[in-house]
Amino acid sequence: MEGKLGIHEGLELHELMTFKNLCVTKSTVMMGLVNDQELRSLLQQDIQAGTRSIQQIQSLIQQ
Repeated sequence: MEGKLGIHEGLELHELMTFKNLCVTKSTVMMGLVNDQELRSLLQQDIQAGTRSIQQIQSLIQQ
């Protein structure tokens, strides 16, 4: 049973991935509205971390 996800686990991962996609999208849109360099840097870090999280979730779903 190792390496297999239950139905509820797969649904939870899909829900988490949807949330992370929304976060990355929102941060990307906000980057265009922000003038403060420190805040832009934080948004960029958030985008990068969110993108990595999405890739990790996708790899879990594909297993």
